[in-house]
Amino acid sequence: MKPETLAIHASNLVKSATGDVTPPISLSTTFFRDEEGGYPGGHMYSRVSNPNRSALENTLAQLEYGEDAAAFSSGNTAGMSLFQALKAGSHIIAPDDMYWGFKKQLLTIFEGILTFDFIDQTDLNLVKASIKPNTRLIWTETPSNPLLKVTDIEAIATIAKANQITMACDSTFASPILQNPIRLGADLVMHSSTKYLGGHSDILGGILVTAKKDELWERIKNVQQTGGAVPSPFDCYLLTRSIKTLAYRMKGHCENGKKVAEYLNEHPQVEAVFYPGLESHPQHEIAKKQMKDFGGMMSFLVKGDVESARKAVNKVKLFAQATSLGGVESLIEHRFSVEGPDSKTPKNLLRISVGLEHVDDIIADLAQALAFS
Repeated sequence: MKPETLAIHASNLVKSATGDVTPPISLSTTFFRDEEGGYPGGHMYSRVSNPNRSALENTLAQLEYGEDAAAFSSGNTAGMSLFQALKAGSHIIAPDDMYWGFKKQLLTIFEGILTFDFIDQTDLNLVKASIKPNTRLIWTETPSNPLLKVTDIEAIATIAKANQITMACDSTFASPILQNPIRLGADLVMHSSTKYLGGHSDILGGILVTAKKDELWERIKNVQQTGGAVPSPFDCYLLTRSIKTLAYRMKGHCENGKKVAEYLNEHPQVEAVFYPGLESHPQHEIAKKQMKDFGGMMSFLVKGDVESARKAVNKVKLFAQATSLGGVESLIEHRFSVEGPDSKTPKNLLRISVGLEHVDDIIADLAQALAFS
């Protein structure tokens, strides 16, 4: 089935006795055993599994062409569970432009347990040169946050396989509708389901999907089930409900995103625009090769200094000045002030998540916000 169809039907695992077309919410934390001590309904305890979580995991496994999926209570927890599943002393090759939450995890939580290098993964020779005898994971993020760098997934996966290294891809900015890393050779794909999967800025969650159920995957599942940082049945229900419209929401985000990027690219108060759909993007050809479309995420540099960027971000009326992305509403944020003084993000950079409002209204708001000299 095509993604549009899978998104609607893959979560319909539960066949209710009352014939519900929409699967009901199963709030029970525990489940009946039979006379032999087994679990005829397939579930024992909700930390281990739950009908709604199984439906969500089945949906994402199918959308990402993987063998299995594991849902978590946040995107940060999903990534952290992979890091926790690595053996102490393992080395990770991570991108230099990386979601600050994961970078902070490595620097503050896994310091002394894992080792890591943050490199420009668009340089394949540098990736090869960074491999050490104890390298166990190449963690990629494409498009990246907040500079929208595009990593060649297929090329990195080839390098990883040649060196018996696991390759994982944070594909949050793309969603399963626009990009499928497993089909390009990745071993694992991660999403913050808070973002495009949820799509309404009202659910916190994360997901990992695996190409195959190997030893590392069993360790990840153990972290999920024994650690217990899992989403509630209601959150899983809301996510599967939101995913049913994901393909059509992404079409709107992509359509609006392209027009907004083109507008900003011609604006006299804008120094540069980072959007893989622009021909001027340095990895535009790679993006065309591995993405079906280019999404609604972008960032741009306001001409001037940090005060110029703050002036623009404080003038918006339609955009919400807020953290996060992927919702139906347009969001804008000055990333440097979020990431802190050690951030490598340019101080005049603004990141925007283009929503599903009429594109003329989105552009009009940016026009008035940038109307200063």
